[in-house]
Amino acid sequence: MSDTSPCTSCGACCAFFRVSFFWGECASAGGTVPDDLVEEISPHRVAMKGTNEKKGRCQSLAGEVGTSVGCKIYEQRSNPCRDFDASWSNGEPNSRCDAARAAHGLDPIPAPAHIIMACA
Repeated sequence: MSDTSPCTSCGACCAFFRVSFFWGECASAGGTVPDDLVEEISPHRVAMKGTNEKKGRCQSLAGEVGTSVGCKIYEQRSNPCRDFDASWSNGEPNSRCDAARAAHGLDPIPAPAHIIMACA
């Protein structure tokens, strides 16, 4: 993740959503996610520890939400984590990103200047 990514000063999604996925992404099944960081939620699905509870927080999230954060297993993270886009990272807002940020008292990520200028 680049230093310019808003994710390095956010982490709200990692402390808001349950991160669940097919157990085949676990290291013991040939995937990348360390087995000791997941818990079974059904016969075929697991969740990152810490995210399967109310007001959860992924145990792999280091730092303080809204200030400075990082994923301790970034290169080994699951597909839901890889697939989650911060607002405007692909040129569009992400309402799920905005909701996670709002739950932590953070404003939505502002649209980049080039998008604002195009709409003016």
